[in-house]
Amino acid sequence: MTLEFKRLTEVGLAEIIALNNNPEVLRQMPLGRADFDEVKAKDWVENKDAQWAKYGYGPWAFIVDQEFAGWGGLQHEAGDADLALVLHPKYWGSGKTIYQEIINRAFTSIGLTSITILLPPSRKRIRGIFRLGFKEDGEFYVDGVQFIRFRLYATGNSES
Repeated sequence: MTLEFKRLTEVGLAEIIALNNNPEVLRQMPLGRADFDEVKAKDWVENKDAQWAKYGYGPWAFIVDQEFAGWGGLQHEAGDADLALVLHPKYWGSGKTIYQEIINRAFTSIGLTSITILLPPSRKRIRGIFRLGFKEDGEFYVDGVQFIRFRLYATGNSES
């Protein structure tokens, strides 16, 4: 598998729209809606890409074997770098490799001391995030939707 991280602006809007409207993907995205059209996609890509200039990190487009596989990475969320990983179902088996690269970049080249992940309370299969080292870190609300926040500290951080 060859993996590339690109800016979302380097991927065609049609591919992003198709992914963000995919019914299997939407089941994993509590804030997603099946009305993600070209107008919403343009605004979404601009807002996601603007995080790079403002915070020094932001979401990427993931390219696996020269095909758009999904998007994610680090998004600014109330002062935290929040991990997102949204993959086309065809690439769900690539998630661990992509996750490892995100974590490597977060704690080395970007230099973050911690990252978070937000999961809806309805998500019951979460043992895997504990195995990765995440610890529960309270409730969090986005657009009125409740999430449970989990935090992962960089190795060697005194709070870990």
